[in-house]
Amino acid sequence: MAKRRLKNKKVRYAAIGAALATGGVIVTLLPSANAADEKTPEQIITMCERARVLNGKTQSIFDFGGHPIAGPSHESDNCDYVETNFQTFDGPTEKASIDFPNCEPNATEPAKVSITWKATVGQGSGKYTATQQGAGGGLFGFLSGAWLKHKGTTDMTVRSVTAGDTENREVPVGKVLHMEFTPKMQRMTGEWRVRLDADPGSFAVNPSPEQNFVASELVEGPLILPGAAGAAGIADGAVKPVLTDC
Repeated sequence: MAKRRLKNKKVRYAAIGAALATGGVIVTLLPSANAADEKTPEQIITMCERARVLNGKTQSIFDFGGHPIAGPSHESDNCDYVETNFQTFDGPTEKASIDFPNCEPNATEPAKVSITWKATVGQGSGKYTATQQGAGGGLFGFLSGAWLKHKGTTDMTVRSVTAGDTENREVPVGKVLHMEFTPKMQRMTGEWRVRLDADPGSFAVNPSPEQNFVASELVEGPLILPGAAGAAGIADGAVKPVLTDC
């Protein structure tokens, strides 16, 4: 049996040698690459940031900090941000002033007070590092542009907006007064849609079909009212006095 195995091995070597000597081609079948790889949202965002075409704009590798030798290079053929929904809702109610008590034992009349209230509401930012405020890539700019198109929004580079006023109020005997503010909020949802074009294949490389990946995006922020005389906008919302017992 040992001689037989050796003989068969010699036949195989002879066949390979004959093919090479006569200019033949030896083809090695590679594993199929037709199935799209699973990607995490963070990986999809990176592919989007390093797309050849981002939201219709052709990108150089230098646009995302790439390098011809050291990399990174392009990781996808196309990426677009597509808005899927926009809605408004009430944000969380927060205390917006200090307490003003009228709790003296001998108090017999309402106390007149000048109460100043102020509330700060955080501005929008994306879910991912590349779509958050201060991001160096181009994704944040495109997301901020989409957000800015909506009425009552401001540039996402503004980290927060405020609302406030000073009002004259009366505090009944035996009560404590403070002000509460409920901001009007907006939510924009969308998708980063990444595409790898189909590859027809070449020598020793199998063809691959088009591949598509999607990462969801979410931005929330306050509805903005225009400021006076060109000043920064202020947060829209409802303010109300709240009375509690001493």
